Amino acid sequence: MRSIQRRLSLGLISVMLIVGLVLAQTSLWLFEVGLQRYLEAGLRNDSENLLVALVRGPQGLQLDERRLSPAYQRPFSGHYFRIDFADTHWRSRSLWDQDLPQLASAGLQGNLQLGPEGQQLLVLRSDYRRLGQSISISVAQDYTPVRESFQRMRQIGLGLGLAGLLLILTLQRLTVRRALRPLEKAREQIAQLQLGQRSQLDDQVPVELEPLVAQINHLLAHTEDSLKRSRNALGNLGHALKTPLAVLLSLASNPKLDAHPEVRKVLQEQLQQVQQRLNRELNRARLAGDALPGALFDCDGELPGLLATLNMIHGEHLALSYQAAPGLQLPWDREDLLELLGNLLDNACKWADAEVRLSVGESPRGFCLAVDDDGPGIPEAQREQVFSRGTRLDEQTDGHGLGLGIVRDIIDAWGGTLSLEESALGGLRVEIHLPGR
Repeated sequence: MRSIQRRLSLGLISVMLIVGLVLAQTSLWLFEVGLQRYLEAGLRNDSENLLVALVRGPQGLQLDERRLSPAYQRPFSGHYFRIDFADTHWRSRSLWDQDLPQLASAGLQGNLQLGPEGQQLLVLRSDYRRLGQSISISVAQDYTPVRESFQRMRQIGLGLGLAGLLLILTLQRLTVRRALRPLEKAREQIAQLQLGQRSQLDDQVPVELEPLVAQINHLLAHTEDSLKRSRNALGNLGHALKTPLAVLLSLASNPKLDAHPEVRKVLQEQLQQVQQRLNRELNRARLAGDALPGALFDCDGELPGLLATLNMIHGEHLALSYQAAPGLQLPWDREDLLELLGNLLDNACKWADAEVRLSVGESPRGFCLAVDDDGPGIPEAQREQVFSRGTRLDEQTDGHGLGLGIVRDIIDAWGGTLSLEESALGGLRVEIHLPGR
């Protein structure tokens, strides 16, 4: 969700910066063009007033200074003129000892001209004919204050634009976060599905998400139903095959085969291998693994009953106990965990003298499950042999058998590890590390 917000923010910033700069530059350009047209009208009016101030005198054309604006009399006032006729030209006193550049053609000069005191001048040239002579009048106005005003406007506009951009981004972030809140809630619920804390998504969502949530819930229900049917079918298949195998094993033990001991031995070995392989594959196929959100395994709710059942099976002389943090829940399928712990504890009870201890803990990398007993244990040299391919622990020499084929399958399905160590109780310690989710 954060990446979506980041992309939306970056996209909005880019679009707004480009559009804002284009609009700002276009607006300033249009405003400046309009202002120059306005100033051009004033300059043209000044030029006509100067034309009217030209009168005939004893020595020809004369300029009636009484009709001139006082701004043309004050040095460097920002208002200047130059009158050209015949081989002579007059200029305003405001130019002092400087001159106004003569334009090559009539009209408003597009580029600003450099004037007295470094002023930038907007110059207009107008050509007339008066009193039988061709007259060219150039009038100029200082454009520097206007440029400075434009610069201040740019700075103020930039500040207001940045403030507006920050405000829009803040509002956009709040709006996007509010709009994506249902998606974030759905993501959290999907994570809860994976942890087994729920079986379906809430259907109280915005209209836009209703089809997606409905499809996910339908898929979950369909997958769960398919898994249940598969497990039932595997169970039925196992029961259906166990009876014929038992019959075949019984026939292999028939006294009529005493005359053929080799045949009996081959039949029994092959049938036992078929039975072991069938049980192993059926157990492996029925593992839930990560396929569906199953019910969480509540240690406080499940372990006391499991230990009580094992006490009934193996006798009250065994002290069965467990250690787990209060309220600890394991995020795996309940049935698989019961089978895993049941196998571990059952085999520990077979070889324990008086005590079996189960410990369940959570670590930064996941969970650790350990079963300790005070039985004879397994010599360190034989522990690797226990896990060789196709070997069952209950078939090991010296009477050390654990029957953990299904346990290894469950651990492999969950990506965990299993190790055999010496227990503090004096017997064997079976330690399992499972990755967190």
